[in-house]
Amino acid sequence: MSRINIRDLSVEYGTKNKRFTAVDHVSLDVNEGEFISLLGASGCGKSTLISAIDGLRRPSGGTVFIDGEPVSGTGKDRSIVFQNYSLFPWMTVKKNVDFGLRQIRPELSKKERNDIAGEFVEKVGLSEFKNKYPLQLSGGQQQRVAIARALAVNTPILLMDEPFGALDTKTRASLQELLLSLWRNEEKKKTVIFVTHDVDEAIFLSDRIVIMQPNPGRIYREINVPFSRPRIRENITDTELYRNFRNEIVNAFYEAEKEVYHDSEKKIPSGNTSVIRNFNSGSVSAVAGGR
Repeated sequence: MSRINIRDLSVEYGTKNKRFTAVDHVSLDVNEGEFISLLGASGCGKSTLISAIDGLRRPSGGTVFIDGEPVSGTGKDRSIVFQNYSLFPWMTVKKNVDFGLRQIRPELSKKERNDIAGEFVEKVGLSEFKNKYPLQLSGGQQQRVAIARALAVNTPILLMDEPFGALDTKTRASLQELLLSLWRNEEKKKTVIFVTHDVDEAIFLSDRIVIMQPNPGRIYREINVPFSRPRIRENITDTELYRNFRNEIVNAFYEAEKEVYHDSEKKIPSGNTSVIRNFNSGSVSAVAGGR
């Protein structure tokens, strides 16, 4: 059953005389309890699309439906985790988690909020840091707090906008595994939309990968991930199936770029996007002037 339905969605920026189309006529269905990744180079509209789903960004055309109802703004059925952690520096770890509960679940008593906040701080491994402030934590620890806050409010939809993009490889891998563990063990799995530009991250986390192309942002391909759950990283990455599937994703990633930038009738905008390939390290990323 579909939880999220996106129909012919477009998002434009700019002034009346100078408009830029960030997302162009995108349609997508996301099933209840499904974990999908939006994969693409910087500037392909991934973050804009997730902002429109959350209700933070008003579309120029088309509609986002959640459980059949059109989205007209932010709602208590959605929570979002950003790349920059978005924690309140004057609040402790536990108070940051409690803040989300006060906003989304005002029916809870103070004791109930305190118990839930403590439970999720423990789940992300930060019990001994519960009275610390964000500036006293590492980047990985701060993102654990952001994840705890998003999961504690128990919304049916979780949106994640490159939440691990600024972290080192080891911390990123650790948080990927933590996220999957928490999501898998929920009584009722959340519907998750995860923005990334990392191919291996998308494969490890997702049920389905939605590859986007830039200028303007459109969906290029949707590909189901062939690995069953639960996933143990070392058990899948050193297999022929993984290598072949990864090559399929990488090829689609660059085909999406090629279709835009190497068409004989189009030119690559100067200084706009440069693609970096590193097949041996398992990373695919893009550097651009915007997201």
